[in-house]
Amino acid sequence: MLTGSGQHPIGNPMNLKRIFPALRKKLSCIAALGGLALLALSPVGDAQVLDSKFLPPTEAFRVEATAEGADRLRVDFLVTPGYYLYRHRMSFTIDAGEGAVVAATLGAPDIPAGEEKEDEFFGLQQVFHQAVSVTIPVSRAPSGALEIPLVVGLQGCADAGLCYPPEKRRLKVVLPAASGTAAAGPPPNATAAGATGGFVSEQDRLAALIRDGRLPLVLATFFGLGLLLAFTPCVLPMVPILSGIIAGQGSTVTTKRAFTLSLAYVLGMAVTNTLAGIAAAAAGQQVQALFQKPWIIALFALFFVAMALSMFGLFTIQVPAALQSRLADASNRRRAGTLGGVAAMGALSALIVSACVAPPLFAALAVIAQTGDLVRGGSVLFAMSLGMGVPLLAVGASAGRLLPTAGAWMETVKKIFGVLLLAVAVWMLARILPERATLALWAVPALIGAGVLWGLRAATAAGWAARIAGLLLGAWGLTMLVGAALGGRDPLSPIPQLAREVQGLEFRAVKGTDGLDRELAAAAAAGRPVMLDFYADWCVSCKEMERYTFTDEAVKRSLAGAVLLKADVTANDAADQALLQRFGIFGPPTIAFWSPDGSERTQYRVVGFMKAAEFAAIATQATRSQPDNAGSTPGSTP
Repeated sequence: MLTGSGQHPIGNPMNLKRIFPALRKKLSCIAALGGLALLALSPVGDAQVLDSKFLPPTEAFRVEATAEGADRLRVDFLVTPGYYLYRHRMSFTIDAGEGAVVAATLGAPDIPAGEEKEDEFFGLQQVFHQAVSVTIPVSRAPSGALEIPLVVGLQGCADAGLCYPPEKRRLKVVLPAASGTAAAGPPPNATAAGATGGFVSEQDRLAALIRDGRLPLVLATFFGLGLLLAFTPCVLPMVPILSGIIAGQGSTVTTKRAFTLSLAYVLGMAVTNTLAGIAAAAAGQQVQALFQKPWIIALFALFFVAMALSMFGLFTIQVPAALQSRLADASNRRRAGTLGGVAAMGALSALIVSACVAPPLFAALAVIAQTGDLVRGGSVLFAMSLGMGVPLLAVGASAGRLLPTAGAWMETVKKIFGVLLLAVAVWMLARILPERATLALWAVPALIGAGVLWGLRAATAAGWAARIAGLLLGAWGLTMLVGAALGGRDPLSPIPQLAREVQGLEFRAVKGTDGLDRELAAAAAAGRPVMLDFYADWCVSCKEMERYTFTDEAVKRSLAGAVLLKADVTANDAADQALLQRFGIFGPPTIAFWSPDGSERTQYRVVGFMKAAEFAAIATQATRSQPDNAGSTPGSTP
C-alpha cells in the first residue's frame, strides 16, 4: 500500500495534565458518532442528516479521480469548510476484486505538504482544511484504454469535535491508450528525486539515460557496463564453459575457428538476454527465474559433468556414424560446423548461469516496461550483453594461438578444462543443495585438479610449480571433506571450529503481498522503518550481500532500529510473482526501504550487489524519520 508520510497516531504518549479534557472530548466524539449513526439509520431520510450538526463523511469529504495522460492520474479531495483530512491517512491502491488482475502498478503518490495541527490524541499532524490534489504515476504495458479500479483511503475530522473512522472510497479511472513507441515519462522515483537534486539510485540514473540520452552514447555506455558485469560471479562461469567447447574441438583448432565458435556463443547469449529481458519487462515477471527450477539445474549440472568426463577421456560424445557423414557433407558445403549447437549452448548459459539482476539490467527492463519502447530497450540489452561477451571473445581469439597443436600437453589442457566444468556443475548445484553437501562436492574438482597437476612432468620450473599447486589444491580438497564432516559450510573457511563466527542481520520471513502488508502495518504502528530484502537461493549476488554486506558492523548500526524483512522468491510461485509485480521488481537481489510513517522510499532501492560502506550510507538515509529535502520522496514531509 502506498501512503503519504506523517506520524502514526498509535502509541503516542498523552500528557497526564490533558487526560481529563481529552477524555471529555473523546466522549463527545463518541456521542456525536452515535447520533450520526442513528440519523443515518432513521427512516426520515437524508434531509434530517443534512440538518444535523455534522455532515456525513461522503459530503464532508468528496473524492474525485481523473486521468492525466496514459501513465498518470490525479485524485482531488474536496474538503467542506469546518472539516479537515489527515495527510498520513491518505492511501492509494488498485483492487480489481477477487481473482481479477489489472496490468498496472501505482508509483509513489505526490502528496503536497499539509498544515501542522497539534492533536490532543495523535500529537503533531499534517492536515488539509481545503481542497488538495494528489498525482500518482502509473506503470503499465503498451495497450489501449485501461480502466483502473482505484481504492482511496482517507480519514478526517470536524473542527467542532467529531472524528470520522478511517474509510475506503472505490473509484474508477480510465487511462487513455499507451503508445508502444511514445515514452510514458520518467520513473516516478527518478523524477521526484531528480527534481529536488537529492539522492537518485544507480538504476534510476541509468533508466533516465536510456530514456533521454542519445542512442549512440547510450549503447556505448551499456556496452562498457556489460564489460564490467563480465567479471562478476554471475558471468564468470561462462568462461570455462566456452573454453571447454573450444578445447573439445581437438588439437587442430585454429584461431579463426576458435573465435568463430566464441562469436556464435556470445551472439546466442546476447540474443537470448535481449529477448528474455523484453519478455520479462512485458510480462512483469522473471523469465530467467523459470529456469532456476531444481530439476532444470540438476539436468544442466549433469550435462556439465558429462562434458567434463568427456574431457577426461572416459568417453567420446559423438553422433551416430550415419549422421556424421551427412553433417560432414553439410559442413563442407557451409563451413559452419557446430555453430548452431554452440549458439544454443550460449542461449542456455544466459538463462541458467547469469540469473542475477544488476542495476543496468534493471534500468533497461524498467524503461521497456514503463515506455513500451522495445527497440530502444532491446538495443541497450543487446549492447550490454555484447560487452559481457568481450572476455569470451578474447578466450576464442587466443585459444588457437595459445593451445598447442599436438602432444601430451593438449590432453592436460583438456583435463584442466574438465576440472573447471566440474566446478561449474558444483557452483550450479549449490543453489539447490544444503551448504554442507555443497562443501563436500567442492572437494571433488579440487582433488581431481590436484591429480591432473601432479601428473605433469617436473623436469622444468613450470612443471614443479604445477606440482606444488597440485599439492596445495589437494590439501584444500581434503580440508573441505573434513570440514563437511565436522559441519562446515564455507569453502573459504572449511573447518567451522577454526572459522571466525560472523553474525549477519536477522531477518523475518514474509510470504506474498498479504504477509508483507501485515508486517508493514505493524511497523508503521510502532513508528519503525522497514527494510525488505528480495532473495533467492539461485541468486549469487544475494549470497554475496549476506556474506560481505549484511555482516558489516556499519551496516548493522545503520539498521539498528529497522524491521528487517526477507521475501524468499526461490520458488517463484504465484505468491512470489504477485509480490514482485506489485513493486515492479524483475528479480533479486533487490532491497526496498520504508520510512517510519509507512511510505516506501523508492529512490533508495538497491539493485544488485553493493559493498558494505556504500550500502550503510544509503540505509542510514533511507531509514531516517525526517530525511532532508535532498533525500525526500514524493509525499514525504519536507
